[in-house]
Amino acid sequence: MLAPLNPQPGWQGDIELCFTSRADQTVLSRNRHRGPLQVQKALYPEGRETCHIAILHPPGGVAAGDRLCINASLEDRSRALLTTPGATKWYRSEGDHAHQQVRVSLQGDAVLEWLPRENILFDGSNIAIELDVDMSPNAKYFGWDLFSFGRRASGESWRRGNFRGRTSIRRAGHLLWSEIANVDAQSEFANSPVGLAGFTVCGTFVVAGFDIAAALLGICRDARPAAAKSMTGITQVPGVLIARYLGDSTEEGFQWFTSLWAVLRQGLLGRVACPPRLWAC
Repeated sequence: MLAPLNPQPGWQGDIELCFTSRADQTVLSRNRHRGPLQVQKALYPEGRETCHIAILHPPGGVAAGDRLCINASLEDRSRALLTTPGATKWYRSEGDHAHQQVRVSLQGDAVLEWLPRENILFDGSNIAIELDVDMSPNAKYFGWDLFSFGRRASGESWRRGNFRGRTSIRRAGHLLWSEIANVDAQSEFANSPVGLAGFTVCGTFVVAGFDIAAALLGICRDARPAAAKSMTGITQVPGVLIARYLGDSTEEGFQWFTSLWAVLRQGLLGRVACPPRLWAC
């Protein structure tokens, strides 16, 4: 059930989605929303088994005081791919953080692919992003996030602001992967070798619920972005693969993640990648 929205400044929005497998088709069995979050109709570009959904945020950007919460629950045998129609823009703030929380519950052998477009941090933005994934022992998860610190095309750098990020992935109650970030724009993060290392775009792609064979891992490591200057890395820990991108192009990072997703989807699920048509717009 959706929690009551607090009377706070800014947009307060949440959406609750539930996916159910019925007669070998994944259906959107529950869709409840309040505020500026909604979904387009369910699409089936690759057949009945996998439901594709685009989550819309009609205001177009996230400002100080906004709080957006996305809740997705997948029942046993359901398959869903969630994305966004375009980049999420995080506007300048005079102090208050803008918040986004994504909560995922995967039951049985459900498979979720959470593949949003990039996040663009305007100079002066203060943002907090949380991702919580709770998986059953047989569930599978693919998910990525890309961040552009500043608007490179406009010549704007991210010189003021704060970024807080937290990711937690659990399987059967046990922690598989956790990551926490608290970055101030005026720190040395932008140039530090353990930060952005002088780049403006970073991203993380996580695949959870698999132990990946060495041959498939080798194929992933051989796939590299075209730009020689970009930096990438792939690490595997028990039950989780983590791919990192550092560069100066959200499109390049997105394309690299997409190529990895295609390889891993085929190799792990036996399904050819079917990119949402929105990505071509």
